[in-house]
Amino acid sequence: MHTRNKHECPGSVTSVRHRFRIPLRSKDVMSQHTAEQPQSSALATAPTPGWWRDAVIYQVYPRSFADSNGDGMGDLEGVRSRLPYLRDLGIDAVWLSPFYASPQADAGYDVADYRAVDPMFGNLLDADALIRDAHALDLRIIVDLVPNHSSDQHEWFKRALQEGPGSPLRDRYHFRPGKGENGELPPNDWESIFGGPAWTRVTEPDGTPGEWYLHLFAPEQPDFNWEHPAVGDEFRSILRFWLDMGVDGFRIDVAHGLVKAEGLPDLGSHDQLKLLGNDVMPFFDQDGVHDIYRSWRKILDEYAGERIFVAEAWTPTIERTANYVRPDELHQAFNFQYLSTAWEAGELREVIDRSLDSMRPVGAPTTWVLSNHDVTRHATRFANPPGLGTQIRLAGDRELGLRRARAATLLMLALPGSAYIYQGEELGLPDVVDLPDEVRQDPAYFRGAGQDGFRDGCRVPIPWTRTGSSYGFGEGGSWLPQPAEWGELSVEAQTGVPGSTLELYRSALGARREHPDLGAGESVTWLDAPAGVLVFRRGDFFCTANTTGESVRVPAYGRVLLASGDVTVANDEAELPADTTVWWTIG
Repeated sequence: MHTRNKHECPGSVTSVRHRFRIPLRSKDVMSQHTAEQPQSSALATAPTPGWWRDAVIYQVYPRSFADSNGDGMGDLEGVRSRLPYLRDLGIDAVWLSPFYASPQADAGYDVADYRAVDPMFGNLLDADALIRDAHALDLRIIVDLVPNHSSDQHEWFKRALQEGPGSPLRDRYHFRPGKGENGELPPNDWESIFGGPAWTRVTEPDGTPGEWYLHLFAPEQPDFNWEHPAVGDEFRSILRFWLDMGVDGFRIDVAHGLVKAEGLPDLGSHDQLKLLGNDVMPFFDQDGVHDIYRSWRKILDEYAGERIFVAEAWTPTIERTANYVRPDELHQAFNFQYLSTAWEAGELREVIDRSLDSMRPVGAPTTWVLSNHDVTRHATRFANPPGLGTQIRLAGDRELGLRRARAATLLMLALPGSAYIYQGEELGLPDVVDLPDEVRQDPAYFRGAGQDGFRDGCRVPIPWTRTGSSYGFGEGGSWLPQPAEWGELSVEAQTGVPGSTLELYRSALGARREHPDLGAGESVTWLDAPAGVLVFRRGDFFCTANTTGESVRVPAYGRVLLASGDVTVANDEAELPADTTVWWTIG
């Protein structure tokens, strides 16, 4: 059993500074923070049994959320200053994308030090203060964990290169001799997710071409070899480090990676990216990953407060995703099949049923998500014809996209289980599809002739105010340019405005929390409905969603609780406008 001094708060400023000898500077002085300082420990929030089963979790992309020091880059202090906004929005937990020490070759998903905060985001004291303040506001904090690969600036990898062939540290990654007469060909035919070969050849300390190393993503992100015991030992230590800091859980990046098929066999296809999500690959979704997560779950269960794991697991089927959330493994897994479903009633009903049916046998909550930092915002996806994928560069019909996005959000929040919201979607933000090529930073854009490298469009800093150099994001502009219309989509412009997207989210999250038939659950009861319309019941709650481009008539199932558009009710019937979702309640 992992123990700590009972008089030392796991995330207290004193304990953090003592362990890491962090010097005080003006930014660290707690009295200078505007947020009210809690007097209790990082674990002060009373645990709620199974809180994650119906939680609404808000993803913060730190570099694009709020900038506290005017350098154009969001930071932890900026996130901390906006915690009251998130509490008032009505969410339960905040998931923070990586803020660890990193060269930022892939926006922090290339980690050089898993126990340090990158200076662009602050330091460990800022992380500690953020966790404490969140708990004081009854918000939980989930942090990203990146176990599939490190940065090429990680100390292990740098030493592996310096020490040359035969270095024990090379065994902690996938170093292999090349094929061909002089080792000039990659060890196998695997391709990087970002385009091009998944192997890079190193120059040895004596200046000669040498071995190759595996990187399923950018060359700056070498894959760990999880067959080596030191890798597992290191990550169990990293888990304890952040659990002792008081975090409430981990979102596991590339949770389907880590274990590679024995012998690293050739795949035999030269269009491998099209196979992703359709087949079990020799480098993804291997059965061995589940042993790792069982060992991690034992660590998590040692800690009070119901800490959780969330898997980012791209698998061929929802059924295989369910393997990650068996009772002795992880708690939740992102539902990417739902995210990639078109706004069409038949397809939606099928994926909803399959999702619920797959999670029920393993006792895990189903999750629902429409947007994140890797895909085009759903207000833009739904503005375009279906079939274009989840990463597109077309603005489409923005009015149509917003109308569908609002309706899709109410449908998602009515479903049983846990829901994820990506920062700015509550403002109805579209993707910024016209960023100049010279400002782009997505590493995938610079490989394979820019294939699918358009994630910057969903990462543009969000607007807080109508005016200012970055619409309230910070005093020094923003690291990606914001559109001119951002001000009218800002928090300031939408707050208190009836019918605004922000107020719709606030109302929906409030109703979801208060209505006894919303939140956790395992099933819905479908009712007969016109073509293109979904109607389901959960106790005394009903949801109707019109996915068509025409108004339809449906029964009035009770009192209108909330609607994404204008609904007319008369004589026990309702006129449901195109692309509109309505919540009803009896009584």
